Amino acid sequence: MSAQGTRLQGKVAIVTGGGSGFGAAIARRFGEEGAKVVVADINVEGGEKVAAQNPSNLVFQHTDVTQGDAWKTVLDLAFSKFGRLDILVNNAGTTYRNKPTAEVTDDEWERVFKVNVKSIYLASTIVIPRLIEQGQGGSVINISSTGASRPRPGLVWYNASKGAVTNATKGLAAEYGPHNIRVNSVAPLLSGTGLFAMFTGMEDTPENREKFISNVPLGRLTEADDIANMCLYLGSDEGRFINGTEMVVDGGKCV
Repeated sequence: MSAQGTRLQGKVAIVTGGGSGFGAAIARRFGEEGAKVVVADINVEGGEKVAAQNPSNLVFQHTDVTQGDAWKTVLDLAFSKFGRLDILVNNAGTTYRNKPTAEVTDDEWERVFKVNVKSIYLASTIVIPRLIEQGQGGSVINISSTGASRPRPGLVWYNASKGAVTNATKGLAAEYGPHNIRVNSVAPLLSGTGLFAMFTGMEDTPENREKFISNVPLGRLTEADDIANMCLYLGSDEGRFINGTEMVVDGGKCV
């Protein structure tokens, strides 16, 4: 755990997909920096476990980000428990196993777009109006992917969904900037959180990892704290003039 700080003191955040991976690291980091955080996840066990690590600052709410009623519930919790909302991290996402595009099923396609894109649509129609009503601005952070701008074979529709995330981020930033609501995206490279085979289509062996990492100038995969630290910057007042950007966190892979 990092040293306790105050970079988000007095702020309230919702982090979707906060029960594991990037989302868990973001929620923990925000809590360490003084924020009150609603850990929103469809995975009850994971979400409760993360919230229990810092019960004074983190609270769990079961949330299906593809459902409007679930968004209303988690938003109401943030306001009823903490009185406000300053930061929303749209981190919840999903994929299918890397494979020939012709083999992607209707269910896989629909699930990817519902979780990765519809969730941000719902957030924009339910959460952003409350931020405007609150009248104190806010920071919305959408977790995209390097695949949004550097798509490769085998994950065509996942990459397309993340391209939609990045594009929507820029449009939302332009539309809601006059309300002092900043909207940015973070584009991570593949991480070592157990999804190596899913994203690469290769067995997760030391040899295959080394082959992938050999194309990364900084010589490693993305770590969850890399993304948490970028979100911390974008959520804090340090990033108060950053709007509509895609923050690529990839060790130079996409150069």
